[in-house]
Amino acid sequence: MQWDVFCRVIDNFGDIGVCWRLAVDLARRNEAVRLWVDDASALAWMAPGGAHGVTVSGWNAAAMDAAVGDVVVEAFGCELPPEVIARMACRAPPPVWINLEYLSAETYAQRSHGLPSPQLSGHGTGLTKWFFYPGFSHGSGGLIRETDLLQRQRAFDANGWLRSIGVGRRPQDRVVSLFCYANPRLPELLDVLAAEPTLLLVTAGDAARQVAATLGATLQRGALRAELLPLLTQADYDHVLWASDINFVRGEDSFVRAQWAGRPFVWHIYPQQDGAHAAKLQAFCALFAATAGSLDVWPLWSAWNSLTAQPLQLPPAQAWRAASEQWRAHLLAQTDLSSRLHDFVVERR
Repeated sequence: MQWDVFCRVIDNFGDIGVCWRLAVDLARRNEAVRLWVDDASALAWMAPGGAHGVTVSGWNAAAMDAAVGDVVVEAFGCELPPEVIARMACRAPPPVWINLEYLSAETYAQRSHGLPSPQLSGHGTGLTKWFFYPGFSHGSGGLIRETDLLQRQRAFDANGWLRSIGVGRRPQDRVVSLFCYANPRLPELLDVLAAEPTLLLVTAGDAARQVAATLGATLQRGALRAELLPLLTQADYDHVLWASDINFVRGEDSFVRAQWAGRPFVWHIYPQQDGAHAAKLQAFCALFAATAGSLDVWPLWSAWNSLTAQPLQLPPAQAWRAASEQWRAHLLAQTDLSSRLHDFVVERR
């Protein structure tokens, strides 16, 4: 089928990151994909080689003259251009219109997954938009997972890859990756990590600026030494997660990739002014605890997200690793997002 995926980049790279992964995964399954994006600049470092089967086009009226495909994916409520909706309404048969929503473990997401939204007025009169919610259970839309993910992970040489980017891991080092928004608890985290030999892999951007400002030119504190990484392709960011013992992640794309890594992870959720992120974070922590050996990560996660003032304290390493692997096994037992999305579309064509 011909898929048209529409994406707007708001203020970070999460939207384009998720949409690019979805587009590439669909193309690898022999689907034809056009990614329409208002700002494709991040793809220059995120996916410099592009991907076979994926065409990237700018979000403007002139580029919208192309015929609408079999499936139109409106990512994260980005609101399609009126011209596109009008062409969708004129197409026979009309495309399957999917509103790909944000990821959430909250119960409303599973209740709302797959619901129709008939368009009763405007350019799309007569069309139906379908809500598709990614999630962590069989009743949701699932998570993006490439068909060869496990094979690539089994073949991955962590120490060899670290050496290939000029980073040397000492035998006693715990490796921790850090990808975060501006976070007032970061100096405290560095103190916690400095208590034992730790190699901190710091992503470019907010995390690198904060670590450099806190540690100074030496990038060291106690038993901690930090390495500032350049902007990474999506494939190499996955390698960072696989090479680390603990992963601090942010947003949606890295949050999902950390779960596939099967290592302990901490999520810095995107803060919302109305505080809705707190309920979203708590819902995931509750589901994780209920599924992964009753390990309660809420004290650490809530503190890292400045929802509580309690000290940052990492869970026991062995129990945390076991719970993360159990959680990953729970997810692997489910069908991936692209497969569910494909079947969902076929049923409604």
